[in-house]
Order: sequence, then structure tokens, then C-alpha cells
Amino acid sequence: MTDTNVIRELLGDLDFDPDALHEKYLHERDKRLREDGNEQYVEVTRDFSRYIDDPYVDPGFTRPAVQRSHEVVIIGGGFGGLLMGARLREAGFDDICLIEKAGDVGGTWYWNRYPGAACDVESYVYLPLLEELGYMPKHKYSFAPEIFEHSKAIARHYDLYRDALFQTVISRMTWDEAAGEWEIETNRDDRIRARYVAMANGPLDRPKLPGIPGINEFEGYTFHTSRWDYEYTGGDAYGNLDNLGDKVVGIIGTGATAVQCIPHLGASAKHLFVFQRTPSSVDVRNNRQTDPEWFASLEPGWQRRRCENFNILVSGGDQDEDLVADGWTDIFRNLTGIAAKGASRKLGRRLTPAERAELMVLSDYRKMETVRRRVEETVKDQATAEKLKPWYRQFCKRPCFHDEYLPTFNRPNVTLVDTDGQGVQQLTRNGVVVDGVEYPVDCLVFATGFEVGTTYTRRAGYDIVGRGGVSLTEKWAPGMRTLHGLQTNGFPNCFFLGFTQTATTVSVPMALNEQAEHVTYMITESKRRGSGVVEATAEGEDGWVEEMRRAAKLGVRFYAECTPGYYNNEGKLGNPHGFFANTYGEGPIRMYEMLRGWRETGDLEGCDVR
Repeated sequence: MTDTNVIRELLGDLDFDPDALHEKYLHERDKRLREDGNEQYVEVTRDFSRYIDDPYVDPGFTRPAVQRSHEVVIIGGGFGGLLMGARLREAGFDDICLIEKAGDVGGTWYWNRYPGAACDVESYVYLPLLEELGYMPKHKYSFAPEIFEHSKAIARHYDLYRDALFQTVISRMTWDEAAGEWEIETNRDDRIRARYVAMANGPLDRPKLPGIPGINEFEGYTFHTSRWDYEYTGGDAYGNLDNLGDKVVGIIGTGATAVQCIPHLGASAKHLFVFQRTPSSVDVRNNRQTDPEWFASLEPGWQRRRCENFNILVSGGDQDEDLVADGWTDIFRNLTGIAAKGASRKLGRRLTPAERAELMVLSDYRKMETVRRRVEETVKDQATAEKLKPWYRQFCKRPCFHDEYLPTFNRPNVTLVDTDGQGVQQLTRNGVVVDGVEYPVDCLVFATGFEVGTTYTRRAGYDIVGRGGVSLTEKWAPGMRTLHGLQTNGFPNCFFLGFTQTATTVSVPMALNEQAEHVTYMITESKRRGSGVVEATAEGEDGWVEEMRRAAKLGVRFYAECTPGYYNNEGKLGNPHGFFANTYGEGPIRMYEMLRGWRETGDLEGCDVR
């Protein structure tokens, strides 16, 4: 009996044909492939610069230029910057300056104030520093206003507002070899010198627009979801968009953001057209309020234990107890190592590699069949339901969880305009054209996400000039080169937080916390040794790049067969700046164990401390 047949017999009767489903997935992928890949999107500059303007601050803000020095400058006020500041404060660092282009801290949760915005990871895991602040989230999955307020509470608790510069954009950063410092220039003519700089710009920060013909010709109202215009729509982050009662609204995009805001648009607009290229996988959310008695019963250290438990489960490991027990852990328990252990017990032996692979594929197919059945059971019009079914493997796109999205398509004022994978054909003065049919709209909302797959410095919006006048753009043009994703040779005392050759996990703040702790250790150790400079050596960098290449082969075939999206560089694998091109292939558990072991040795292998 072949490996394939062993697993199919073990799983019992399947209510689908695996081979036919595989062909269906490939067909749906193929018709969405485009020659232009990432180039199908427009960079938000010049004519499109208003899409990145800050609508949440009063216009005309000015202040005197600043000339001063700091021990540490943190660039970015999202969770990465806040965690970096918190861990530095805990280590005794007093002279910290946070620089942020927005009007306040919060990062993603400053910009994303669209109606329905919420975290899709359990708040007791996702919101950092809950024990340190003594804060109880209101719901299992927190909504954006609460997360923004928690971000500000972190900044207050760790005194990060002191010396902070908001509404300030970095224009250039240059290493001064003689002084052993970085000189930072800004759009406000600031000149700031820093011994150490931590880059916490954020991995998904710069909005992108679809390069649809006629995008400049549309005369109706437009905005990007990350710059939601409540003055136009009315309402707030909880909905009630009363100004749309006489408006025909169109929204382009059906990813995670759209899944959260479409129910509110559908509830308020005179009519809503949802323009879809690829449907999202949408499973049960089942949000609920936090039980105060349960929360009060948690013992000290509970958040780290819960985070580690969650991270192990969603990384394919096993735990005696699933503390989070939600859609994420359910997916992984059925797709990864836990499922394989169960199958091994039934067979009375270890699975072969081919059997493990087949088990994962069939479990994935079965899970996605339940997602598609949920669409059938929820959406009354079967033609619409068919168009809302996702035909790809579970992690070809980030899974969504929502209980109001699918029912929205039962509203008489909501129309799904499926483009059969081709996207919108063009925009006219009055509307949106799909397959030769024009749909007139008063307002067009772009739920088209953020730049992924472009260079680090383009997304950051400025360049960094290191030793010898070499810019980071030049050095990383062929692809990133780092030590542990946190440093790069030729750029002393400069640290990167985010997806820069590091491991990612479902809950991004968990990854950022690990990085912040590691960077704090390096800066602290540098000072303890009486050194002013810590830098990745060329040899250390070479070793990590080789390790990245060794681990990168994991999952290449999987994403090659996926429908196009930012996970697989719009179907064009091989981009050295792509999302997973700079993610450590052996996952977060191995990565974090490695970093902790590296710190425990105390010799800073791969670093030059002088």
C-alpha cells in the first residue's frame, strides 16, 4: 500500500476528491497570475501622496527644529518601538528618544481606525505588557480603540513620551565613524545624534494602491482603509456610518481589513458593491467579554506562559493543554505535529515523511471544506455563496475569523461583484468597470493593504548610510544580509526589529518582544564591557545568511502552488525582498531558543564589541 493510500484509509471516508481539489486549486491560482506581480500596485507618491497623509492630526503643525544627542533613539512608535522602549527602561536606560511620523504612538493601531478594526489573535496573548501594566482587556479579541489606548498607556507607564518627537519623518541617517554615533536628519530640520538606534518601522506600514487604469479619473470620493475618513462616512470605529445612508459605496479588496469593515459599510450604505478578486477564508470568531473572576485568578507570569503555549501550538508543537483554544490553535492542531502523533498512535508506528506530508495536505483540504460549507450554510443566494468560497490551502493567505462578514451578503443593499480572479478592469469618472459592466459609485474605499516585497528603505521612506558611505539600499539590493535579522555589518549600533531575516509567528508582538529583549541585551552588554560600539562581523553575517538559505527551502513548493498574494510575492517566488524571503524557515521556537542560547554563552559570537 502506498504512503498516500495509508493516510487516506486512516482518515476514513473523505467527502471530497483530493486529486480533483488539487487541480481546482491550481486552476484558481493560474487565472490570477499576472506578469507584473508586485508592479500591479502604485506607490503612494506625488499624485497619490494624500493617501498617506495623517487625517488624525490638526493640519499646519509646526515646532522649532531640534539639535540634541541621546543614548538611544527608537524609530517607530508601534508595538515594536514600545516594547523596545519598555525593555530598555527596565534595563536602566534613561536617555531615550522615540521618533514617530504619526501624531501619537500605536503604529498599526494608530492608523487602522476603520470601523470594526480588531485584533484577530487573542488579546491576552496579543496585547503586550498586560501584567506590567495590570490591565485586563475587555474582550477575548480587542477592538482597535482599546488597543490604541493600551499603546498610549505603555508609553505613559515607561515614560516614553518624554523627549518623543511626533509628526516627524526621518529623511536620512548617517554613521559618524569618528564620533561613534548616528546623525539623524528629519523633515523638520532636526539634527539628532544617537549612540544606538533601534529601527522599529513596522513590516506592514506603507499603504499601497492598485494600478487600475483610470485611477486618477474617478471623480467620486476615495480613501484608503488605513486613513479612514469619518468626516465623510460619519460614525466611529464601532460603526454607525450614518452619512452613507444616501451614498452608493464601492470597496476594492476582500482581505482581512475588508472582512472587518464590510459589515459596517453594508449596514449603513444606500448600496454597497464589494469588488472581489480572491475571496478570504473566513471561519468562526466567537468573540466574548473577559470574565473578571477568571482574569483575577491568573497567577503571576501567566502572560508569558500563555504566549509560549500559543506560540508552540501555532508553530506545530504539542502542549498538554491548549490555553488559548481558538481558531488559530484548532487549525494547527489539525494540520501539524499533533495530528501526526495521533495518526502514528493509530498505525502503531512513526509516519514516513511522505505520510506526514499527505496527512497535512488532506487535513488542510478537509479544514477548507468546512470553511466552504460555512459559506453555503450562511449565504442564502447560492450564486453569491459560490463566489465567496476560497479555493486554496489554509495558509496561502492569512486566515480570517468573523461572524458578521458572510451574513452581510444576505442584505438586499449589498452586491458582490466577483472579478473571476482578474481584478477591476478600470475606473471611470463615475464608477468601477468589471468585465465591461460599469458600476456607478459615489465613494470608493481601497482595502488594498500595504507594501510588501519592496525594499526595506523604500518602505521606511529614507536611506541609512553606514561606514565608508555605503547605503543600506546599496548593501541590501541583492537581498538582506544580517546577523539574526537584527544587525548588519557596516552599520554599527543599528538594530532592526520586524521581519528582517527573523522568525515570524501568528502574534507579531510576541516576535517583537523577543527581538526587543535581544537588542537590549546587546546594548547592555556593550556598555558593561566599556564599549561604545557593537556590530555584526562579516563572518557572523555570512553564517546567518547561509543558515537562512538552508532553512528557506522549507515551504517553497507550498507557496508556489498558492493563489497570488503578498505571502508568495504575487505568485513570483524568488524576490529577495519578499515577505517569506526574509523569514527564518525553521520557525520561531527554534529561533528564540537559538537567541536565548546565544545570550547565555555571553561571548557575542558573530559580533564585534569594541
